[in-house]
Parts: sequence; C-alpha cells; structure tokens
Amino acid sequence: MKYIYGAVFTPADDGYSAELTDLPGCITGADTIADAFEMITDAGAMWLWDAENHGEEIPAPTPIEDIRTEEGQVKSLVLLDTDEYRRANENRAVKKTLTIPSWLNIEAERAGVNFSQILQDGLKARLGIQ
Repeated sequence: MKYIYGAVFTPADDGYSAELTDLPGCITGADTIADAFEMITDAGAMWLWDAENHGEEIPAPTPIEDIRTEEGQVKSLVLLDTDEYRRANENRAVKKTLTIPSWLNIEAERAGVNFSQILQDGLKARLGIQ
C-alpha cells in the first residue's frame, strides 16, 4: 500500500524535527533536513504498517495546502510505502514444504546442510536480493 501524507519540518538547535500531523505521535528528528525526511518517511511507514496489521483505521491525509505552518517551518509531501517497509523489516519465519530426491536429502543430511539457510540463500540469489 502506498500513502501520501504531508510532513512539517521544524528547525531546531540540533537539526530538524519532523512530524506527520495526521498520524498521532509520528514525530522524529535528525541533524539535517534530508535525514529528517528519511526518518519521517520510515516512521510514517512503520506507523501505517502497524495500523494495517492491527486492522486500525487509517486517517485520511490532510491536503498539503490545508496544513498550517509557522515561520521557519517547511511542509512537504512524503510517500509512505507499507509494502516496501514490510519487505525490509518483517523477518518472521514462514514454513514451506518442499520436495527433493531422497538420495539428495541423505547426502545433505550427512553433510550437515542447513536446508532453511540454503533455500534462503538460493531465493535471494535468484531474486537479486542481498
């Protein structure tokens, strides 16, 4: 799922704070505005991912022109991709059943092969994932 929300960036003595005003409590900060942008994008995707997982209502985004800022603040749209966040951060194990020749199973067990690790490595190589 992809969402677009408005973020407000506020200069601070030690960098910038960033807030997604439509997502309660979704606030972060960083040394630079670029890092704050990256941090709020990650925090927002995590907020939405959690809401999706718990079946909670997703707040409607306020149109960017309706977001009020104070002097010195900057507002920007951010793209929050919960599918990408899920792929990058959800590492729960999923059981898969597969079939291999009996002779190969015997040889692999003799060699102490970790079947799960081999499958993971093979899938990553096949999909070009590091």
